[in-house]
Amino acid sequence: MRYIPITQADKEAMLRDIGVNSTEELFAANIPADVRLNRPLNLPEALTEMELLAHIQEMTKVNVNAADYAYFLGGGVYDHYIPPVVDYFLQRGEFLTAYTPYQPEISQGVLQAIYEYQSLVCQLTGMDLSNASMYDGASAMAEAAGMVVSQTGRRKVVVARSVHPEYRRTVQTYMNGIGVAVIEAPMKDGVVDLAELESLVTDEVAGVFIQQPNFLGHLEPVRAVDTLAHGKGAMYVVAVDPISLGLLEAPGNYGADIVVAEGQSLGNAMSYGGPALGIMATRDKFARKIPGRIVGATLDNRGQRAFVLTLQAREQHIRREKATSNICTNQALNALAATVYLSLTGKEGLREVANLCLQKAHYLAAEIAKLPGYAVAYQTPFFKEFTITGPQPAEQINKHLLSKKIMGGFASSGDYPELTNAMTIAVTEKRTRAEIDQLVAALAEVK
Repeated sequence: MRYIPITQADKEAMLRDIGVNSTEELFAANIPADVRLNRPLNLPEALTEMELLAHIQEMTKVNVNAADYAYFLGGGVYDHYIPPVVDYFLQRGEFLTAYTPYQPEISQGVLQAIYEYQSLVCQLTGMDLSNASMYDGASAMAEAAGMVVSQTGRRKVVVARSVHPEYRRTVQTYMNGIGVAVIEAPMKDGVVDLAELESLVTDEVAGVFIQQPNFLGHLEPVRAVDTLAHGKGAMYVVAVDPISLGLLEAPGNYGADIVVAEGQSLGNAMSYGGPALGIMATRDKFARKIPGRIVGATLDNRGQRAFVLTLQAREQHIRREKATSNICTNQALNALAATVYLSLTGKEGLREVANLCLQKAHYLAAEIAKLPGYAVAYQTPFFKEFTITGPQPAEQINKHLLSKKIMGGFASSGDYPELTNAMTIAVTEKRTRAEIDQLVAALAEVK
């Protein structure tokens, strides 16, 4: 397409056609003078394209990134290896330019990709059905809260304090608007306090929410929570780390009614924290309550396999009062990345990735525990993240680590003030023995 510049004469002709003499006159008719900017914009002098590119490249040099630093930061977004084939498929035009299908049956390729994604999520979580994906793990948990309230008719939910703080805040925001009370179950030894949880789960509670592994990295007593929740007729919602399911039991096998997750670790780049991938799966009997959409497989009028949207429960598609949600959508490109990643790694590959995370994390934890002034905060079993306490606040320790080209862990004390000088460290399969030992040596320098 050729660009044709608009001349001053063209602008004047257009203004005459609409009955005004100048742009200022056009604005004056509709925009009050006291809100108009009566001076030039405070912008620097214009740059050529080459000058602008050089300027931007210089600005980016102040950024710290995972390619140049040993990276031990987690807290919901993780530095896992992404095979190049994932990006190859994402950048194909038929996927890169595709949006949520509104005339769906025309987009058979996109629908098949979503269908395969749903199938893989069900295999991973042990659940009966998955939706086409959601914004992120936090909104998926909040939508699950809406599901349990709608399903049970009860007006309270109980969320373990060991759940990701941002997930808890998102649930609170969603539930506040519909008048549902969000009750926080306290922690003990780095996991939910079962005795306190039992006292909080009453016949008025719609659902019980935990995270496995939890935000501090530790493994929750998932079967005991299942017994407590279902014993009072409440639904059981579990947020998971998808990578952990290469080793840990699927939530569907220990009683979960709804499984949610942040799927970024499945072939999606960290990208400064987004976009992310919200995973949601549930039992068949709750299909009509699930938000978003579900893609199904059928046969067309010629007997050929075809893909269709079997459920469209957003308020854009149906009457608002009948909709399961009015803000959810599916992250088709991110879900495709997860689909390619899981298809490529397979069951054995995912198990190997999970085991590498597990072994490297436990090696690092054992080495840190030997350092004077440091301790692993809890002795509860963990997967790839664990929380330590140190001789100085985490922010100060991380400042020292940055000087050694190490990105340290998440400062946990801000969300868990009972943990003094706490830091939650994540170890993925990408971390080498040399990087781990480098971290231990750098921590030892902090007195």
